[in-house]
Amino acid sequence: MKKFMGEKFLLLNATGKDLYHNFAENMPIIDYHCHLSPKEIYENKEFKNITEAWLYGDHYKWRVMRSNGVDEKFVTGDGSDYDKFISFAKTTPKLIGNPLYHWVHLELKRFFGVDEVLNEKTAPNIWEKVNKQLIGEGFTARDLIVKSKVKAICTTDDPVDTLEYHKKIKELKNFDVKVLPTFRPDKGVEIAKEFFLPWLEKLSSVYGETIINYRQFLRVLEGRANFFNEVGCRLSDHALDTVPYAEAMLDEVEGIFTKALERVPLSFEEVEKYRTYTLKFLFGLYEKMGWSMQLHMNAMRNNNTIMFNKLGADVGYDSINDSSIAYPLSRLLDSVEREGGLPQTILYSLNPKDDDVIAAMIGNFQGSGITGKIQFGAAWWFNDTKDGMLKQMKSLANIGLLSNFLGMLTDSRSFLSYTRHEYFRRILCNLLGEWVENGEYPEDRELLGDIVQGICYNNAKEYFKL
Repeated sequence: MKKFMGEKFLLLNATGKDLYHNFAENMPIIDYHCHLSPKEIYENKEFKNITEAWLYGDHYKWRVMRSNGVDEKFVTGDGSDYDKFISFAKTTPKLIGNPLYHWVHLELKRFFGVDEVLNEKTAPNIWEKVNKQLIGEGFTARDLIVKSKVKAICTTDDPVDTLEYHKKIKELKNFDVKVLPTFRPDKGVEIAKEFFLPWLEKLSSVYGETIINYRQFLRVLEGRANFFNEVGCRLSDHALDTVPYAEAMLDEVEGIFTKALERVPLSFEEVEKYRTYTLKFLFGLYEKMGWSMQLHMNAMRNNNTIMFNKLGADVGYDSINDSSIAYPLSRLLDSVEREGGLPQTILYSLNPKDDDVIAAMIGNFQGSGITGKIQFGAAWWFNDTKDGMLKQMKSLANIGLLSNFLGMLTDSRSFLSYTRHEYFRRILCNLLGEWVENGEYPEDRELLGDIVQGICYNNAKEYFKL
């Protein structure tokens, strides 16, 4: 009988085992996309219990708890932390086939030395054992980062952010992990959303001048990007739930911006023209600054109006969109390329139907002497399952160069999520081992080791120049 999540976990062939244990297992981590709080990193947050470390802000866990009939009181409500933990423990045995089951137990094993399987019966003992460690030494936010061999973290930051904690982190002694901001101006691109005008007021306040026209708006955005650059930013990020492409001249977009300021309703075509022009301006700006750009596409957000009004965004009521991205993405990237050149770009889609589309699309815009300039980003959100990771990597291998892949990221708000890199690395090594043992690739251990370590860490290190 196989041991549950033992040494051979997900490693089903001898070559895969060798690649994982001798090349992948101890590689450092570059977490180039996450939602960790720089404030909590600077303040070296201490966790009073496992619920705070595990369940606060984790919409993956919240979704399955709701699906298991857990009352919202014990999900995001005012239930006690102990009762919330017990509610999740009752849900955990039902997670067969869900990567959460593996993530939960990897975190318990690797950080806390807990080999027990989590369920309603074992929960009280695990609660005591983990909490005893959490309130001791060695389990603060920065401790967990260092234990995970993380070398760099790129947070997700709005242009109105002060980046005060990024500056303070730079001054810390005995903490040599780079914590860099990522420029995410989504609220300035989505002109038709209700948050646009309030956000514009915040931007005006932060920059120190009232924004009254579009040209001024672009100048202010560039000013904020320059500020981010001074603090160490090397990446941007955009959530493009739908990809726009509608060309327009500057004068026309200026008129659209003025209408928005005057609260005049905009047509769909006007919105798309504004989004396209603004994105093209930003993409050109990133190229000039030497940044890498990330486009996260095809999410459908805030589907449950009642719960959105009650709890707000990012609480587990998002899902996969099925909008077509091939044509507008091609035209958008081509337009930027023609007018000044694309920055290094990483493309993600939440819809796995787009895997082959993206794997093919990135080949259209490679060049400039940069290895893997345009990247197919890691399987993301609903796709960071075993099947989703395999599908993404196989699409990239079938159509492009898997060897140049930037590998895994956490996309997480939790300091315990770094075991997801182990999960990914085991899956990667088993896949490569399978190809070797099927006679599809030579058993060149040195070359295979280079490929594995590149995907685990070295490719990202070179790509981002961190």
